[in-house]
Amino acid sequence: MTTAPGPGPYLTLAETEALAVAAHAGQTDKAGRPYAEHLRAVAEGVRARGGSTEQIAAGWLHDAVEDDALSETGLAAAALPEPVKAMVLALTKRPGEEPEAYARRILATPGALLVKEADLAHNADPARLAVLDPATRDRLTAKYARMRALLGLSDPLRTDGKVTGKATGKAT
Repeated sequence: MTTAPGPGPYLTLAETEALAVAAHAGQTDKAGRPYAEHLRAVAEGVRARGGSTEQIAAGWLHDAVEDDALSETGLAAAALPEPVKAMVLALTKRPGEEPEAYARRILATPGALLVKEADLAHNADPARLAVLDPATRDRLTAKYARMRALLGLSDPLRTDGKVTGKATGKAT
């Protein structure tokens, strides 16, 4: 994937960001914040964990199909490398899908685990969860912990406060 503007077969990261932000325009997260803030945090989390340009692009687009912001046909037609498209599809939860099946698909798709790790880390951020009502906060905390366990990820914060996880094996 190219990283600077200019001729090339694929969208740049800046173009991928713009596509993701436009696709989620007007959407908010559970706390009422603009959804683009979550996308940015996930992409930056991927970058901080040493992710590739393709993984960062998938971080920007990780919820696009699931949230109906971009159709599977639209994703297929986008000027993105096949690994980015594969990661986005792997990270897309299907209606009625069991968490175990979802986790297996992520684990079977090269690069997807690191993106999901960054997504879960932002979703489980105590500051984000603190603004939710207690019942929602407790439900989501349990949901995210279960998914981390299914994916074989370690705790998101080490005792020294640095991010770590099985997806990279290194602290940042």
